[in-house]
Order: sequence, then C-alpha cells, then structure tokens
Amino acid sequence: MGERLINVRVQPRASRNKVDTPREGALRIYVTAPPEGGRATDAARTLLAKHLGCAPSRLELVRGATSREKTFRVLE
Repeated sequence: MGERLINVRVQPRASRNKVDTPREGALRIYVTAPPEGGRATDAARTLLAKHLGCAPSRLELVRGATSREKTFRVLE
C-alpha cells in the first residue's frame, strides 16, 4: 500500500466553508476561520475529511502549517 498525499490550497476568512474540485492542480478549500493559531488549518482538515468521507484524525498535515498551500497524508 502506497501513501496517499493530497495537495490543497486553503482560503481563510471565506464567506462560507466549501471544497472546490478544480480541473487540474490542488483542491481549493474555503474556510470561514481566520488563519491565526492554526484555526484555518484545523477547519480545512475537518472539511477535507468530510469531503473524503473519513475521520479528521486520519489526515496528517505533512507540509504547509503556516502556508495556504498544504499537503495532507491520508493514514490507512
């Protein structure tokens, strides 16, 4: 089993929470949470988990803790 990495671009302070699936490139995740204190990252993890149909604890942040460009690993 290979590991599964998902690249996302997070837009904090959006008007609503939404996952947008682009034609190419990374998923775009819009969250209403502000970027302070990792709240936007936590909101993005929760929204991505709901989109994938898994628990948020199964998503591990690999890169981008303080960036809009993030990479999550799906734990098996």
